[in-house]
Amino acid sequence: MFAITNTNSLVSVIADLTDFGMHVKMFAIAVSKVIETGIANMKRNEHPLMTPERLDEARQLGEKLARLRMARRIRQADAATRAGLSRSTAVLLEKGDLSRTQAQILRYLEAIAPGVSLLSLLKEDDPSLQALAARETTQRVRALSKTELERLDF
Repeated sequence: MFAITNTNSLVSVIADLTDFGMHVKMFAIAVSKVIETGIANMKRNEHPLMTPERLDEARQLGEKLARLRMARRIRQADAATRAGLSRSTAVLLEKGDLSRTQAQILRYLEAIAPGVSLLSLLKEDDPSLQALAARETTQRVRALSKTELERLDF
């Protein structure tokens, strides 16, 4: 306890408390930096451990997730929210980032297409994906005449 008898002792007490507060603040900053470093060291860079074929497979899985989401006409932010993920995590999933967990991938898939299995996603046998592929294929407005076909025949 501090005994404040005059103005000088009040100034002295405030200075002591301020000095103590600065030490606490500096200690808190140091502890937070140690924690940040520890968390950063927990993440592993998987790229050097993977073959190029496996990296390509991870990228393709992300593309298939993105394609299914677009086929179902769901915004990325909405899918992420439904899955309990941040939008930045959804972006990483759709890029095929290797640091994402299997649970995150499956939750995202469930948010986009409830009941669709990972195997079904890989086979691309979902009706919405087939409808998207049909919409993407170019279609002629009319059939070519016989002379137009002959002209195109090399």
